[in-house]
Amino acid sequence: MSAGRLAGKVALITGAGQGVGLGIAQAFCAQGAAVVITGRDAARLEAAREAIEARGGRVAIFAGDAARRENAQAAVALAVERFGRLDVLVNNAQARRSGVPLEEITEADMDLALSTGPVATLLHMQEAFPQLREHRGAVINFGSKMGMQPMAGIGSYAAAKEAIRALTRSAAREWGKHGIRVNVLNPASLGETGRAYFESRPDELEKLCADVALGHFGDAETEIGAVAVFLASDESRYVTGQTLNADGGQLML
Repeated sequence: MSAGRLAGKVALITGAGQGVGLGIAQAFCAQGAAVVITGRDAARLEAAREAIEARGGRVAIFAGDAARRENAQAAVALAVERFGRLDVLVNNAQARRSGVPLEEITEADMDLALSTGPVATLLHMQEAFPQLREHRGAVINFGSKMGMQPMAGIGSYAAAKEAIRALTRSAAREWGKHGIRVNVLNPASLGETGRAYFESRPDELEKLCADVALGHFGDAETEIGAVAVFLASDESRYVTGQTLNADGGQLML
């Protein structure tokens, strides 16, 4: 796949063994990019690799905890070793414990959300910086409606996502002189786990979709991935420091 809006570009996508991350990887490859996908589950990454290659995509996988600097460093090195460069960084990885009232959030809950969210995002941005500077690249960080309009029981996650947005704005301001664009994508999409949960609970899904102006959650590849392609491509060369809500109209600013 050499033709497309991302032809010649190489992207590193964290947390891409399934769900939105995998959808973005497929969307990038369909537009000509090569991708390195990372995650903690080696078997899941291998299955993702097979799915991408079955459609003609170029992909390498790296299994490891995104919250560790040595893993961020190794993932960037893999992109350069396998594909010769790195143009786009997508920070999608995030772990959390949900359903916890604010008064019951523990230090461990906060450590989990912050280490896998803003800390992992920062580590990958730092390690990717030399390549991004050389190639005037793009960073897509993942926020959430839950940070901008929180629900009960997700305090640690909401805090982590808003920290990522603040980090993104700082990076956009500092790295603009290098031609590096840094933006936030807030998606509304159901991964495998979410779809499996709602298969037996259609009434709950209908209630959730009632809050979406377009009436459905976005497809990870064709709807969320398409927006990520825009942010990674030269078409968004004058967009930085922004939060783009690909959520079907859940959050309207």
